[in-house]
Amino acid sequence: MIVGVGVDLCSIRRMARAAGSDHFLRRVFLDEELEYARGGNRMAQSLAGSFAAREACAKACGQGLAALGLRGVGLRRGSDGPSLIIDERVGRMFRRRGVTSSFVSISYEEGMAVAVVVLEGRE
Repeated sequence: MIVGVGVDLCSIRRMARAAGSDHFLRRVFLDEELEYARGGNRMAQSLAGSFAAREACAKACGQGLAALGLRGVGLRRGSDGPSLIIDERVGRMFRRRGVTSSFVSISYEEGMAVAVVVLEGRE
């Protein structure tokens, strides 16, 4: 059963400007996300996708990003596609809502990153 769906867009150009601040990067992104982004030649694109996934997750939860925390949710990019990284507090929020699994899709087009998060739960 679907518990929530969220979608968000993030401007890659805006993220490129923000990524010039190390304070911003450390305040928003997890070490794993920063390592992944710095490992390729599309840092701003990668970070924009991660940020859009955070916002999409917050929307799927029916919460604002402030409720989840900027670093309460992150994005892992594995061989089988992207997945959410959630901290203990967000994990408790998921359990209260009955969330048993999550799915993430990210795409890039015309200077934008878009992310969709689907939360699935028990009936």
